Amino acid sequence: MKETNMSTKYQPNAVEAGRYDKWLEAGVFEPNGDKTVEPYSIVIPPPNVTGKLHLGHAWDVTLQDMAIRQKRMQGYDTLWLPGMDHAGIATQAKVEAKLAEEGVSRYDLGREKFIDQVWDWKEEYAETIRAQWAKMGISVDYSRERFTLDEGLNKAVRKVFVDLYNKGLIYRGEYIINWDPKAQTALSDMEVIYSDDQGAFYHLSYPLTDGSGSVEIATTRPETMLGDTAIAVHPKDDRYAHLVGKTVTLPIVGREIPIIADDYVEREFGTGIVKITPAHDPNDFAVGNRHDLPRINVMNADATMNENAGRFEGMTREEARKAVVEELDKLGNLIRVEEMVHSVGHSERTGVVVEPRLSTQWFVKMRPLAEKSLDNQDTEDRVDFYPPRFENTFKTWMENAHDWVISRQLWWGHQIPAWYHKETGEMYVGLEAPEDAENWTQDPDVLDTWFSSALWPFSTMGWPDTESEDFKRYYPTSTLVTGYDIIFFWVARMIFQGLEFTGRRPFKNVLIHGLIRDSQGRKMSKSLGNGVDPMDVVEQYGADALRWFLATGSTPGQDIRYNEEKLEAAWNFINKIWNASRYAIMNLDDLTYDEIDLSNVTEIKDQWILTRLNETIASVTTNFDNFEFGEAGRALYHFIWDEFCNWYIEMAKETLQSEDETAKKTTRSVLAYTLNNILRLMHPIMPFVTEEIWAHIPHKEASIVTSAYPTVDESLSNEKAASDMNYVISLVKAIRNARNKQNVALSKPIDIIVKPRTQEIGQAVSDNVAFINRFTNPETLTVDTEAVAPDQAVTLFFDGGDIYLPLAGFIDIEEEIARLEKELQKWQSEVDRVEKKLSNERFVNNAPAAVVDEERQKGLDYQDKLASTKERIAELRGE
Repeated sequence: MKETNMSTKYQPNAVEAGRYDKWLEAGVFEPNGDKTVEPYSIVIPPPNVTGKLHLGHAWDVTLQDMAIRQKRMQGYDTLWLPGMDHAGIATQAKVEAKLAEEGVSRYDLGREKFIDQVWDWKEEYAETIRAQWAKMGISVDYSRERFTLDEGLNKAVRKVFVDLYNKGLIYRGEYIINWDPKAQTALSDMEVIYSDDQGAFYHLSYPLTDGSGSVEIATTRPETMLGDTAIAVHPKDDRYAHLVGKTVTLPIVGREIPIIADDYVEREFGTGIVKITPAHDPNDFAVGNRHDLPRINVMNADATMNENAGRFEGMTREEARKAVVEELDKLGNLIRVEEMVHSVGHSERTGVVVEPRLSTQWFVKMRPLAEKSLDNQDTEDRVDFYPPRFENTFKTWMENAHDWVISRQLWWGHQIPAWYHKETGEMYVGLEAPEDAENWTQDPDVLDTWFSSALWPFSTMGWPDTESEDFKRYYPTSTLVTGYDIIFFWVARMIFQGLEFTGRRPFKNVLIHGLIRDSQGRKMSKSLGNGVDPMDVVEQYGADALRWFLATGSTPGQDIRYNEEKLEAAWNFINKIWNASRYAIMNLDDLTYDEIDLSNVTEIKDQWILTRLNETIASVTTNFDNFEFGEAGRALYHFIWDEFCNWYIEMAKETLQSEDETAKKTTRSVLAYTLNNILRLMHPIMPFVTEEIWAHIPHKEASIVTSAYPTVDESLSNEKAASDMNYVISLVKAIRNARNKQNVALSKPIDIIVKPRTQEIGQAVSDNVAFINRFTNPETLTVDTEAVAPDQAVTLFFDGGDIYLPLAGFIDIEEEIARLEKELQKWQSEVDRVEKKLSNERFVNNAPAAVVDEERQKGLDYQDKLASTKERIAELRGE
């Protein structure tokens, strides 16, 4: 037996240490440059430079790395382009919070010096992110790393803005937008997160100016009444038709405002009368436009009350609400307060309650862009979603998309390429500042982070230089991997910008994954304290174990629950592979790659494992192509743990310990070949441990990273051998399970009677008596299709027939009958299930013929087992 320096136990820290740097030094992650092969490209969803990566990022990059590593091994010219996002609001908020600890604000520094501070932050956290990527083993090409504020991407952003403006698809106007009072910037609809907050309906009385009475309105925000400019009723509401055209006197303020009729009012809701505050509600804004109402803004940018709020100026909105209600109560205009819980919008970035605010902003006109994206889904250049149901999510959003507010009142980001003449106020939009720049002032706002991120698939490839080699070679990209929570934020926007500016879809496939939740199914958050640092997991279990858990833990589109036990199971699986590999390496007897010879494979164990290897390669490859990584993992786990480790290696020991040199040489070749293929199949999921083991086995390429991905070799398949071995394994499992149940030690020889269902199965069992003897230890072994069960015997079932174990003195007849009756229920349930399935015309007519045939065969097998069980119960009862 050959010595090896592999440790007796898998130690992830030792295996992974320094490996990533060696890959980078060897340049194995860079495109191969072969223009004769098909390209395959992925751009990484750029993480925000706001801190450490979380488990969701680890999941996202693991799935991408698996896809790109497999394609690299399959010979594609692969590019996985890394990069990071400047994350305007989030990053600026982080840096401002840091400065605040030092008693400094961004205004103290000024725009230029503040931006310098943010760049320092970016460099620090970019290094942290790269270090975490390295820990996860992701195979990106760092020579092409991009950042959303790179000059090249800046150029792309400016061109897109100017072109959309010139096409009339970007415009500037005054509208109600979502306003973050803490960050003091506009937000898009998708940056508003709704949650249930405790609030109230305040029922107020507004007196008619002519003294003929009053009207009752209800509002959740009484502080905004200070900006009311009308009262509205539905034009077909007979209750209030006589009021239209009259006026009311606004309590506290004393302003006379009209009563108008508008279809916006819901007659059945509340009193059917609503107050209209055009500067503080988007619906009221629309009503105000239709009726030419004035817009009175009563709040400052920080959500304190302004000079239009009169005596309430300077109060916060919460303080003003309380004070206004108290004043209304004193005046007799407060009818009642109705406590309630209602949905309130909060800023995704700062968490504060969002304020609808009248503001002049820049917008993208969405309807033409959305229609183009929807139409493209009916062409060959469509984007394919995995799972397909998310295409409906994308379409629904596109069909209902509102104009996108893209300006942000920040300093960190792409400054809008618009200038205003200092004297005339004329506006100029262009790629560069006007020639007489000293007479112009650039718009201080920056663009929404998602505006630049929407260009990511092509701006990172060199666009707008359409002659860029990367753009011509790798765009459109092949696959995007991202979470379902940013289909609207990012996926949809990349699609319409890609179509608008390149005429092509930005990616062929979109793999959508879910969120990582804690073990109780809760979303991970700082407030709950249930977050998990992926680097802590790597430190404890290794990157490969974490990657295996993330890769196989859920189906596409579904959430995954963090589970410590599954991580331990992942480590155990790798340890199993490690020990099996170590045993194989110690028994390969210095076999070289060129000495592997499969031309003389005659033993059934070898034919079986090679056949099962082919079947596993086919299954895993198909599942990878469909992004069904969980299914691929299950196929790999079963083949490696159950068949290769538990069965083949145990069978191989018999040959390797024999004196038959020819058989030993063949078994070594099969062992080396199978292990080599296992490592290459596993490499996209577990890159570190597979590279480490690869170094110890016969191989051709310098690194497993650039080795060829396994393909099916039909010449090595033997279906009969595989079928025969499956009968033998099923038989052995049944006997060993029975020994365990009856507490009969394997060291004690027992009589075994096998009743095969057919002569062919009987021959398969007889031909493999050596294996049966090794694994079941029979006193006598009888194989007979006409065998009769003796009295006081345990009756077992294997895939090819029945087994009788005469164990007089070891079993209780009544207990055996009880066990068989449970078996009877089991087989009857299976027969009923199959019959129900086959009686379903939709299944029979729509399922593939092979699937239907498989169900029919299962039904026949279950019926045989059901009949055998009934017969044996009758025998034991003496019937």
